[in-house]
Amino acid sequence: MGEQRVHLPQDERDMQTFIRGLLDDVKALDHMLHNDWFESDIVRIGAEQEMVLVNVHNYKPALVAQQALEDMKDYPWLESELANFNLEITLNPHVFKADCFRKLEEETVQKLSVIREHLKAYGAAPLLTGILPTLRKFDLTLDNLTPKERYKALMEAITAQRLGSDYELRIEGIDELIIKHDSPMLEACNTSFQVHLQVSPSSFASLYNIAQMLAAPVMAIAANSPLVFGRRLWHETRIAMFQQSIDTRSSHKHLRERLPRVNFGNDWLHESILEIYKEDIARFRVLMNSDVHEDSLAKIESGEVPKLKYLQVHNSTIYRWNRPCYGISDNGKPHLRIENRVLPAGPTILDEVSNAALWLGLMKGYEKMHPDVRQVIGFADVRDNFTKAARYGIDSTFTWLHDRKIGACDLILQELIPIARHGLESQEVDSADIDRYLGTIAERAKRHMNGARWMLRGYTNLRKEIDRDEAVTVVTAKMLRNQLEEKPIHEWDLPHVSDLQIYRPNALTVGESMTTDLFTVRKEDIIELVGELMDWRRIRYMPVEDDKAKLVGLVTHRLIIRELIKRRKEGVATGVSVGDIMISHPVTIRPEATVKEAMQLMRTHLVGCLPVVNEDEELVGIITEMDFLRVTARLLDRLEEVTGDR
Repeated sequence: MGEQRVHLPQDERDMQTFIRGLLDDVKALDHMLHNDWFESDIVRIGAEQEMVLVNVHNYKPALVAQQALEDMKDYPWLESELANFNLEITLNPHVFKADCFRKLEEETVQKLSVIREHLKAYGAAPLLTGILPTLRKFDLTLDNLTPKERYKALMEAITAQRLGSDYELRIEGIDELIIKHDSPMLEACNTSFQVHLQVSPSSFASLYNIAQMLAAPVMAIAANSPLVFGRRLWHETRIAMFQQSIDTRSSHKHLRERLPRVNFGNDWLHESILEIYKEDIARFRVLMNSDVHEDSLAKIESGEVPKLKYLQVHNSTIYRWNRPCYGISDNGKPHLRIENRVLPAGPTILDEVSNAALWLGLMKGYEKMHPDVRQVIGFADVRDNFTKAARYGIDSTFTWLHDRKIGACDLILQELIPIARHGLESQEVDSADIDRYLGTIAERAKRHMNGARWMLRGYTNLRKEIDRDEAVTVVTAKMLRNQLEEKPIHEWDLPHVSDLQIYRPNALTVGESMTTDLFTVRKEDIIELVGELMDWRRIRYMPVEDDKAKLVGLVTHRLIIRELIKRRKEGVATGVSVGDIMISHPVTIRPEATVKEAMQLMRTHLVGCLPVVNEDEELVGIITEMDFLRVTARLLDRLEEVTGDR
């Protein structure tokens, strides 16, 4: 999350002070670039490992990050993240040569093991995944925000910039997700494995453009984020989730262009890193001020290397998928890095390091083959490829160099792995490690299997047998078990119902169990229509809604039968409307209520269903006694599997 010592601008003067400091930092950076202050005789790599914490009994998010951090306060490499169910490891930088990837893998394994041991006391475990399949919308309330001033300030600052009334997600894959949320906390869905490459100022523009070009195929083979709230969306849904979760824009009648704060970019880089920083200052309002003040120009004047605090703070609130970074090495010299934010966390550490090796090898390989990729591919194609990779992952077809159409797996096997190998060899990376990590990528491509495809295939098969919540729980349990064994994704068996011995729906919510594919009627509809619909769809309860999707009543099959019998006995002609017979004030429930509360409510009021409404009384679902029977039947089946008794 960047610099922690920040605050919201208190007033106009505070804002102006920050902007002056920001402009001074740009001038200071410009001076350092033109006067050769930067470290350029060494290449280092680094990474940050984000993770989600899960309860080992029900595989839902475990809100224990703050307690775990307190227990592990002696480990400076462990940091908080936005939500109280996330943590982040900062991994050591390594010189890009020899056994750097093996060291990166071993260090990640060791540090994750330390976290795993400490989390046992809380009945929790770390899980590596782009988006946790069992995450629920109500897990993403501000109540679960990590209690640090920076995160609170960030949420408030983004919300203050919002032009619309709510944050809205609209993502369509196999399924569709359309929801509104009242805060930017949806951002906390995403966890990644962020890889850094140190570059010299003279090669920054060239390498940044290569990174942009490579984002699509590297993401396609690494995709690991297809399930959100039980919906099958994009193969790498993090891309859409992150952009839309903090998107403060709203639609307009006029075609005014506004970039979201999470963006891929809209053109090549032509000269230097300064182009990015200047564009971001021009396009995006300042959100936060730094608590640490620095006169960067005065430091330049005295020959000191400035930390560029104002520029660092502003850069940390703009989320490019390839992000420019400025830092100071241990030797006191400034350096530049490109941070790859495209790669998701998981499925295993081996998979993650293999993704990093592929990307870093390609960066060096293409630098030698095509130092100016602008000559061989258009930026429009690069950006289009990026969106395709996010949507379709390993199934994508790209427009590649010289306008060639090629599938992701063929591109990886025929062109990218050989180029990556050449790039890694040029950095004198150990040959056995090159074989290990690029071999993992090759097997993925040959078997057409990565994390996203494994989850999509597994979840789809499970849904034929079990309900949504149990299916995502099985998927998550299987992921956690395979990660402990450190088996790469191409060796994983698809998840099966038997992979979860005990299913605990104790805290299952109405929102997770309700039916959302609703058939509804209006007050003015005739009851004959309702009767036919109930017969066709084999349903016993039908909500009545108005033209604003608000619940106004409920019709049951019993009411329909009773009215039809009454009309026949009385010899009255048909033409009765829904409004004449409906229950005008049915008992309802909120989606965040537990299933146990729903069952109690139904028993108390002797009803067989509950329409589910949100805080605005909009109809969002329905839960019936049949839903409870399905849950009960599955629990009995599992009990039989565990005990062997019928």
